[in-house]
Amino acid sequence: MIVHLDGDYETVDYTENRSVLIYDNIDYEEYPVHWHNAIEIIMPLTNHFSAVCDGNEYLLNERDILIIPAGSLHSMKAQKGRRLFFLFDNRSIGDNPALSELYGLLSTPVLINSEYDSEFLISLTNILADIYALYSDFGEVTEVYIYIKLLTMLARIKEYKLSAVSLGEDEKYADKFRMILKYIEKNYMYDITLDDLADLAGYSKYHFSRIFKKYSSTTFITYLNQRRIKAAELLLLDEDMSVTDAAMQVGFSSLTTFNRVFKEIKGCTPSEFRKLFRTANNTANNTV
Repeated sequence: MIVHLDGDYETVDYTENRSVLIYDNIDYEEYPVHWHNAIEIIMPLTNHFSAVCDGNEYLLNERDILIIPAGSLHSMKAQKGRRLFFLFDNRSIGDNPALSELYGLLSTPVLINSEYDSEFLISLTNILADIYALYSDFGEVTEVYIYIKLLTMLARIKEYKLSAVSLGEDEKYADKFRMILKYIEKNYMYDITLDDLADLAGYSKYHFSRIFKKYSSTTFITYLNQRRIKAAELLLLDEDMSVTDAAMQVGFSSLTTFNRVFKEIKGCTPSEFRKLFRTANNTANNTV
């Protein structure tokens, strides 16, 4: 299934003038650690499937859904069976400021499985089935309809995660938690501190930190860094943007800190990321 691999960078082999690719896959093999500038969605149809993304293992049963953000280092191991791979050009979403809140959802991998409401899971599998059907009969405006479906799917996941907060035992925290997430999305490029957000929410620093981790499954600083690095990836695709300027624009006051955090999250330095992308672009252009 991996067609063009340069080191650990995979060039996604889209059909000319398209930015969507779907594999109906029955290969019984392992896929080495790699990354690409595409959002990848995996849904096993028969048998199990496992993937390791940014060092974390995800086990999928039939009709589970795994969304892998663009730029995430991942490897996969396929059992005998059938599964669908959906790949969407990252720039089709990431370049649109109006979609920034949905794009923030893709800071880390998202696994939708039986722990979610069954009707919700079915609604997402139906969307993927619709995308597959559209792709199988590709026309002039098919890609537009496919991206409408994809954005609908991401919006439903976002809504579900937010509503899950309000259904928890600490319902009184729901509105404030949503407010905090929106605040981070609009202000991640500025100097935001845990003290600032705790004051904004009206809680002590310790209490706010505990609540944030409970509802986001990560610490505030990790969440903030992941969002900043995701924004930096897009900036680094611009050859005229220096690494220092990219760091400053997404909220890092220290280039050393930016380089360290970028490597912790992406597994490579910003300069290496840019070089890999440049090499991949040149390879793609030479094959056209």
